[in-house]
Amino acid sequence: NLGETLDPLLDPLLQKAKFKAGNIVMIRLGDSTIEYNEDFRFYMITKLPNPHYSPEICVQVTLLNFMATPDGLEDQMLGILVAREEPEVEKKRQNLIVESANSKAQLKEIEDRILELLSNAKGNILDDEELINTLSTSRIASLRIEERVSEQEKTQAIVQETRDTYVPVAVRSSALFFVVADLCNVEPMYQYSLEWFYSIYDLAIGTAEKFERNVQKRLQALQSQFLRLIFEKTCDSLFEKDKLMFSLLLCFKSMEVDQ
Repeated sequence: NLGETLDPLLDPLLQKAKFKAGNIVMIRLGDSTIEYNEDFRFYMITKLPNPHYSPEICVQVTLLNFMATPDGLEDQMLGILVAREEPEVEKKRQNLIVESANSKAQLKEIEDRILELLSNAKGNILDDEELINTLSTSRIASLRIEERVSEQEKTQAIVQETRDTYVPVAVRSSALFFVVADLCNVEPMYQYSLEWFYSIYDLAIGTAEKFERNVQKRLQALQSQFLRLIFEKTCDSLFEKDKLMFSLLLCFKSMEVDQ
């Protein structure tokens, strides 16, 4: 669990200050000189929510941020909701992602094959039967793939339109997560995991009132049920003095999202 400073002893390792002793790659750490393996990887982890490292440290390491972000969490919440409410739509979206990637890969493969043949062609390219045949078949294949990509884009637009219907619920839900997560600033004991939050979200989807052929009422029911559940489940672990403050924070965040 790192702080915002690193032990100077690690500097040679972070700078990869290697040197050769004969045929062996070595590195010096403190008073010791040890053999260095090129496959060696060094990982450092911090529990700080928003650490600030000096420029000297930043240029020596690669920083990876695994913290949940509003946009990323919103997309996950939307995926969960659509998978429950419109399972066929979500399945179609996932299939489209795979199909689209395959189509683009096939086009790239065709282009690479043509470039390879052109670069290796000798003399008059019109006399190269393999190149001519490849160009002919590639043109037909490319047209078919482009037609397929066009159809995939049309289907993707329809799928996205359906997903957009559920965006308001995902936006509000993801915003409320950060209200709950920030409670640790009030009391360090108030710690809530993303998995716990997902379970509340899933429970709200399963228990919210259903309306046949009335999506707007269903969306309103989902938002109301989730807000009620997140308040009740969180309050179970709050001191009595903090419950009113929490209700106000939920209210202010909901108003902010609605605007």
